Amino acid sequence: MTPSTDHTVLTAMLAPAFFLTATASLLLSANNRLARIIDRARTLLRELADVEEESERSLLEKRIALQRQRSLIILRAGQLLYGAISCFVGTSLAVAVDTFTGHRLGSVPTWLAAVGVVAMLAASLLLARESTLAVTAINEEMDHRKVRRKAPPLTG
Repeated sequence: MTPSTDHTVLTAMLAPAFFLTATASLLLSANNRLARIIDRARTLLRELADVEEESERSLLEKRIALQRQRSLIILRAGQLLYGAISCFVGTSLAVAVDTFTGHRLGSVPTWLAAVGVVAMLAASLLLARESTLAVTAINEEMDHRKVRRKAPPLTG
């Protein structure tokens, strides 16, 4: 290998790093969101244990179901993002191996990169869907919040 070939190979190996950075950022966000969903679900479960009124119990059960749906969407997004990271690392390694083997891997590096990008796209769409559910959840809670009214002053 010549210095110019070395540089070309290293450049090609580093290109997936940009996707890795973006994917890692999305994964961090997804994991933070999952933690918040779990905390909210635990709070709702504690509230449910203390509720006896059927209408309020039903409302809390719906809220818990929504949190479950959100957590499953985030889980799938996280799995896709971990898959994307694997593909981008695999792309980088495949470029190196392809160079050392005289370009015998053909389009394998390109396919790995493409699969990583598709996984990242799918995860982004799931994260957008979960954001919509989060807004739905908070709007529902605001619509059904308990309004505490002060007792009217006693007039004598």
